[in-house]
Order: sequence, then C-alpha cells, then structure tokens
Amino acid sequence: MERDKHFILGVFDDEDILLNAVREVRATGIRIHEVFSPYPVHGLDEELGYRRSRLPIAAFLFGLLGTTLALTMQFYMMKFDWPMIIGGKDHAAFPDFIPVTFELTVLLAAFGMVGVFMISSNLKPWGQPRIFDLRSTDDKHIMAIDVATNASLDMEKIKDALKSSGATEVNSKSFD
Repeated sequence: MERDKHFILGVFDDEDILLNAVREVRATGIRIHEVFSPYPVHGLDEELGYRRSRLPIAAFLFGLLGTTLALTMQFYMMKFDWPMIIGGKDHAAFPDFIPVTFELTVLLAAFGMVGVFMISSNLKPWGQPRIFDLRSTDDKHIMAIDVATNASLDMEKIKDALKSSGATEVNSKSFD
C-alpha cells in the first residue's frame, strides 16, 4: 500500500444521486479514484469508465486446462497405466470420461478465477485493506477522490463539486 495518500470523500445516500454525481464530477475534469457501495449499482462501472473485465477469458483458459488434464489423465490411466476392457473394447471409453472431465473443468476454472481475482485485486492475506468509511458496508455510497491525482485542482473546488452534486457529507481521509 502506498504511504501518505490523501483522499476527499463524498458520502451519498441514494444510488441514483450517486450515478448523477459521478457523471457531474467527471464532467468537471475531476478524476475519481473509486466508488464504494454496499451493493452493486447498475451502470456505475460504465459511468466510471471501467473496461470490461477479462476474468471470463481467464475462466475459459483454466477450464480448457481442466478439460485437457482430465482427458489426458483418464486416457493415460485407461490405456497405459491400468488398461481395462470395457464393453468388450480395449480402448478408452470416452462417454465414461464425461463426468470426471466436467468436474475437473469446473474445479480448475473456479480455482483459477479466484486466484486471478485475488492477484488482480491485490488481495493478500498479509495485506491491510484501506477502509475509507465503515458506512459503505451498511447503507452509504462513498466516492473517493485522490488529491495527488487531482493536484492541479483546488481542494475547495473538489469539495464544492461533491456538495453541488448531492453529497450529504464531504470528508477528508489520509492513509499513513
């Protein structure tokens, strides 16, 4: 975590006011660091300008790895390691491979997505999370604006923009 980070926080009560505030604040040229909400707000990621997540691509690749490993493992076991005759045929019976292949595909896709998400979100067991406002887990929406990113703007201008866009409170928060 970076040291000496200073933020201006806007606290909002309603998600519709929050969406309009994000639109208005971004229109004034202020860069928003992040918006914290107790529940998903439809359309917020588009308003913040976030790109589409690449997590589904990682899920597909890990699922493909799971499928490949499952088929390779079963084919090796049935053909070379412990050959068995199933239904009078001494080769691999692919219809019997379907349940194991499906389960390993789902397992590796799920574990892979969790791992990729934790790495991309910088979630570590030894890390300390930044908690901007505890009320963001209850009923308030918090818009955090990094002061260093908006150094060319006056802090009072940022606070006024938050108040005029519907924030019920405007606070400052520092992380040392």
